[in-house]
Order: sequence, then C-alpha cells, then structure tokens
Amino acid sequence: MTIDLWPDLLGCLDLAPRGTGVYEGRSQRLAYRRLFGGQLLAQFARAAALAAPGKGLKSLHTQFLREGRAGEPVRYETEVPQEGRTFAAVRIVARQEHGIVAVAQASLHGWEEGADRQTVDPVPPLPGPERAAELPLLPWESRAATELDTEQSEPPVFELWTRVPRAHRHLAPALLAYATDLTPIGTALRPVKGVRQTDSGRVFVSAVTSHTVWYHRPAETGDWLLLRQHSPVAAHGRCFGRGDVLTREGTLVASYAQEALLRFL
Repeated sequence: MTIDLWPDLLGCLDLAPRGTGVYEGRSQRLAYRRLFGGQLLAQFARAAALAAPGKGLKSLHTQFLREGRAGEPVRYETEVPQEGRTFAAVRIVARQEHGIVAVAQASLHGWEEGADRQTVDPVPPLPGPERAAELPLLPWESRAATELDTEQSEPPVFELWTRVPRAHRHLAPALLAYATDLTPIGTALRPVKGVRQTDSGRVFVSAVTSHTVWYHRPAETGDWLLLRQHSPVAAHGRCFGRGDVLTREGTLVASYAQEALLRFL
C-alpha cells in the first residue's frame, strides 16, 4: 500500500497525552532502515510547545543517543524546570521500548517587540521546476541549483529551496526542524571525490549525534524557504555543518547546526 507521506507526517505531530507531562507520537510509515531523526526533531518541538503553552519555540537542542526503531511509537517525557512570564525551559526525553533514543533541551519565549536587524548575503533567484531535487524523506517540493550528490570534489556548501505545504502555524516550528535534518551530512561529503550520500552503508556509515535549531522569527509554511548550509569541518570520524533558513524576500527565520558520525569503511 502506498502511503501519502504528507498527511502521515502531520499525523505524527498529533501527540497524545499519556499522563502529566507525558506525550506519545506514532512513527512515520517510511521505507527507511531506522526512525528518521527529523521525526524526532519535529515531535520534540511539539512536545516542548505542549509542555509550555502560550510561548514560541526559541531554540531546540537535541542529542541522539541510540538508533530509534521505525514503526514503533515514541514516548516524550517532559520536565519544565523554569517557566516565567516571558521565557520557559523544557527538558524532554524520547523513549521507545528498548530505552531512551534521544534527549532535548528546548527554550521558549513569548514573542515581543524589539530591535530588528540582520546581516546575511542576498537570496538568489528561485530555481525553475527543472531543478527539482528528489529527496524522498521530504514530502513536499524542493529545488536546488546544484547537486547534493556528486562524484566530483565540490565545495562543502549547498542551497536547498523547499516549500512546506501550508499547515496550522503551531506546526510550523516542528515542520521547519524536520526539514533541516536531511542534507547537512551530504553537504559535508561534497568535497570527497567519488563519494555520494547515497553510498551510506557501503563506503561510509553516518548517524546524526546532535542537532540544534534556533528560531529568530515566527516560522511560516506555504511558501518557498531557502536552506543555505555550509560544512566547515570533517575530522576524527565526525562532520559538522550549519545553515540558515531564509524566505524568498531574504528574511532570516532560523539557523541550525548539526554534528554527525562520519566513518569511512
């Protein structure tokens, strides 16, 4: 049976209460060897919002501790060590039957008026539909002016245009976090001649160990967003990448960083 991945993802974000501060989300029905880290990021974002209602997600720092099992629900246990009129902090543990798979620290903030400035490079034009990027784990349209997977040695930079379908605004931070998880490792591999991200498991093994998203402005869905990323270093069996999320008008919405295991066989 073919699964429509967009409503499937939305269903995963509908966390069910399982007691005080505890929520459970089902896993995506993906043809993937393990639980996708983007799902955990998105569900962490939802659990944080449920634990500290009335505030917007400001940052989400996640550590992945062991491989999650695809097809198995995830239980999110939250603790709120600080909640004031403006800020809140939430600690979250993600658990499956075999143990804790990830932990997260979320910071939330009641949006307020203040100084508004940014310093970023201009946003390039949106590539045409002929530059469609096939990324099976993203259930929406994406485009890229350059290839993520290349057998040539290319600079460790990548710009991905992606258009998350319109959804309720309270889901936007979770969906944005989901989108940022997929391509940093591939960006780190671009300088390695003859190796592509699709060679995972044969030429190298990889696994995300930590991922952080910072939300600078309220996230929106329904229009194109540019994920502009750069991997400045790969060393000692690890790689690191960082990126920005910008609107078509050049507004900086969020930033993210990821560290991952990258071990060549």
